[in-house]
Amino acid sequence: MPQSKYSEPKRIVLIGPMGVGKTTIGRILAKQLDFDFIDTDQRLEKITGASISWIFDIEGEAGFRKREQQLIQELTGVTEAVIATGGGVILLSENRFNLKSNSIVIYLKGEIDTLYERTRLDNNRPLLETANPRETMERILREREHLYAEIADLEIVIDGRSAEYIVTQISGLLS
Repeated sequence: MPQSKYSEPKRIVLIGPMGVGKTTIGRILAKQLDFDFIDTDQRLEKITGASISWIFDIEGEAGFRKREQQLIQELTGVTEAVIATGGGVILLSENRFNLKSNSIVIYLKGEIDTLYERTRLDNNRPLLETANPRETMERILREREHLYAEIADLEIVIDGRSAEYIVTQISGLLS
């Protein structure tokens, strides 16, 4: 039986819009694979000593993206890790290149209703601090969807599925 082209991954990168569960799924998957788990937003908060919302407030989105880009560059050599990224990490071509390098990139996809329901009460989403967060989310998703698909090796739909089910699905595809 031929081996999967994904067998023995060096690292797995989870991409997708806010609310798809990259952190939750990433933690479970990393534990199952006996890999390290890295959440880029949490890592940035630890490095800076500030919340993502605070960084956005003080430095704006451009300042945040610059910090994010530096972190992604630093993580290019990391192996045996599952990396959960922020939703906008794919906006910069350098990030897309670095995330794809030596990785299996998994795009976690969700319908707007699912994503909105999961994020609507979360105060730690600076891009959704608008008069109409759902409309903002729809616009962001339209702008980014093709970039997620561009670098993804696998696409997994999360709607109506538990994190454990999704991890089992990913594991099956990796074996």
